[in-house]
Amino acid sequence: MKRYLLLCLIFVASIANAQLNLRVTQGVDNPTKIAVVPFAWAGGRLPEDLGKIVGNDLEFSGQFKSIAADRMLSFPRSETEVHYRDWEALGSEYLLIGSITQQADRYYASYELFDVIQKKRVFAKLTVDGTEAQLRDMAHHISDKVYETITGVRGIFSTKLIYVEAFTRPQKYRLMLSDIDGFRPRMLLETKFPLLSPVWSPNGQRVAYVSFEVDNKPSIYVQDIATGRRQQMTNFRGLNGAPAWSPDGQKLAMALSKDGNPEIYVMNVLTRQLTRITNHFAIDHEPTWSADGASIFFTSDRGGKPQIYEVNVASMQQERVTFDGDYNARPRVSPNGESLVMLNKRPGTSYHIAAQNIKTGNLRI
Repeated sequence: MKRYLLLCLIFVASIANAQLNLRVTQGVDNPTKIAVVPFAWAGGRLPEDLGKIVGNDLEFSGQFKSIAADRMLSFPRSETEVHYRDWEALGSEYLLIGSITQQADRYYASYELFDVIQKKRVFAKLTVDGTEAQLRDMAHHISDKVYETITGVRGIFSTKLIYVEAFTRPQKYRLMLSDIDGFRPRMLLETKFPLLSPVWSPNGQRVAYVSFEVDNKPSIYVQDIATGRRQQMTNFRGLNGAPAWSPDGQKLAMALSKDGNPEIYVMNVLTRQLTRITNHFAIDHEPTWSADGASIFFTSDRGGKPQIYEVNVASMQQERVTFDGDYNARPRVSPNGESLVMLNKRPGTSYHIAAQNIKTGNLRI
């Protein structure tokens, strides 16, 4: 327990005194090239550039390469103005055009997607509307539609980020909410005590996190996003950490050391009933639920080094699921439930993000 608590304190100190800059410099080897033409608009200057937001969104996925507006040979506003040779010359595979109109206090963005290679329209004109304050939401909605149409996978651009900001002078921590691209940040909580491990509830209406505000020791809280109302869920001695929502939003998995050693527990959020899931002399932590809620993946050093294990919540049966590498930790299940994403390290290499197929065990760096 002391070893794990020491690691927690070291981590808290590090986020208070250093900034981690993670730069993603490459997505897929051959990203799909798409031209997003600046949306036509006859009024004054709009506070948001919808075409630019859509292009940035698609590039953010790592699967697309957006063609810069200053390279475009034409700026079509309708299908009759689309000349496929212009876009073939730029190597574009898809073309998105759109226009914005205003009626009273609402804006209407119409858009069409074209397949440049097959020289045809992919979908007929669609329209999304909103207020001036919702222009970015409208752009993210368009990005989601384009992304899903081309890839067959639901887009994430209309979703939100939850994260912690740390400051040193004076020392303070903020629980923050923003768009997926970091814009429109909003503070949900400010405190002089460390905040850790924020995680969304499945319906996006609540967030669970760890705070050190009571006696300077970790406790798990649940906060309502809309109202700001908070509930302290745990205040046990020792470690209270790594909250993880069940897929139905009714339970929280967590790591507690209240019985002497870090173990995985499950708490009913409504009744506060607590169930111990693991019982081992090693350190068990970082729980995450399977897509169906029947089992929990967690990190444990019971084999000598951190590896990922799975425990069936009903039967308590456990098995090790990672064997590729001498370090596998922080498991997260992909939205489709097929892959387990983790931090992986092989002997003689640095750390990597890896995805392992849950059924086959095949691991991809």
